[in-house]
Amino acid sequence: MAQSIASSAPLERDARVLHAQDEHGVNPGEIAIGVIIGRTSEFFDFFVYAIASVLVFPQIVFPQLDRVSGTLWSFGLFALAFIARPIGTQLFMRIDRELGRGTKLTIALFLLGTSTVAMAFLPGYASVGIFSPLLLAAFRIGQGLALGGAWDGLASLLALNAPDKKRGWWAMVPQIGAPLGLIVAAGLFAFALGTLSPEDFLSWGWRYPFFVAFALNVVALFARLRIVVTPEYTDMFKSRELTPSRVTATLKTQWRNIVIGAFAPLASFALFHMVTVFPLSWVALNTSENITRFLLIEMFGATVCVGAIVASGLLADRIGRRSLLGYTAAAIAVFSGFAPQLLDAGYVGEAVFMISGFILLGLSFGQSSGAVTSNFPKRARYTGAALTSDLAWLFGAGFAPLAALVLAEEFGLVAAGTYLLSGAVGTLVALGLNKELARRLD
Repeated sequence: MAQSIASSAPLERDARVLHAQDEHGVNPGEIAIGVIIGRTSEFFDFFVYAIASVLVFPQIVFPQLDRVSGTLWSFGLFALAFIARPIGTQLFMRIDRELGRGTKLTIALFLLGTSTVAMAFLPGYASVGIFSPLLLAAFRIGQGLALGGAWDGLASLLALNAPDKKRGWWAMVPQIGAPLGLIVAAGLFAFALGTLSPEDFLSWGWRYPFFVAFALNVVALFARLRIVVTPEYTDMFKSRELTPSRVTATLKTQWRNIVIGAFAPLASFALFHMVTVFPLSWVALNTSENITRFLLIEMFGATVCVGAIVASGLLADRIGRRSLLGYTAAAIAVFSGFAPQLLDAGYVGEAVFMISGFILLGLSFGQSSGAVTSNFPKRARYTGAALTSDLAWLFGAGFAPLAALVLAEEFGLVAAGTYLLSGAVGTLVALGLNKELARRLD
């Protein structure tokens, strides 16, 4: 094992020497920038696939089906990454223990970028038949495995090192990457749709956003490797607060914290897809709305979301993270009862739904990261937080577009809100049951 661990040691040692030349080292602000770059890259990969699931794959991969059925199958493949993510966590935690964190991140981010770029070369059903959806499924699983391996504990690092009166502020920093990733992904697709004919877009134009993914992942890799070797990160690693523990052992001893932690942010994770992927699918399938215009609305909504995420940090430090999570979950429950119907209320209704939804998303999602990190003992904190994140995304987001579209197509838009309502109830129950969580977050 010692020989294996040494494999990444020279890289990390050289990086430490390089950055030791800085008089002041790497400060928390630089760590925050690196975190945002890394998360933006991950969410860009995520949204590129999500948008293509609505605009491309139903026609390229499932042309033998009607548009609704093709979109539902695309959303079924969409969920594969969330199912694969906990498996990726287990595989890469072992790499982390045996080869080092630098090696783990390098492999994971190259796998993520390669899996996403491979989709740019995906042959259609007309060329290879059933192998087209099978290849797409394989690439999607690759994304999920890589996302499990890309966990670096930096959100936990920021939260644990934040002053007591600034915990909410630092908790929101990693979350900014999500709307930024959406802005870039939606912008690339909007540009392609707005400048190309429908034939050229479906032939080759849709592939270019996937090419961009690899370049972004390379930038993210170097940004995150720089963080891994900072004194703050190294000291935290030595204190065993960011040491990878065995997944099976962590599940056995920390299952309660993991389950509670997975349900605490459920409302924001369910809303995440209800204002990004689902409305795009509904508009594309059931209205004559110009898709380029709607993508621009999503970009504007994502910009508003950035501001709401920042505001969540300020609010959480005034009223407490748990209180903010509870209030926003209640607001999301109310939102689920009437807001989805606005998608059938024309341009104004769509804009109101998107803007109000993104504001709620920013306020709730901004504080959903590492909500129970401090509940874990030091030896299980790193792996426990990773598993909590995996399960939260799986339960709250993995099947959200599929479930919402099925409900909306069968029973109308009002039924789509029931999935969102279930997420809000899950958050409120988790916050109410876990007294230890309540004590630590307030």
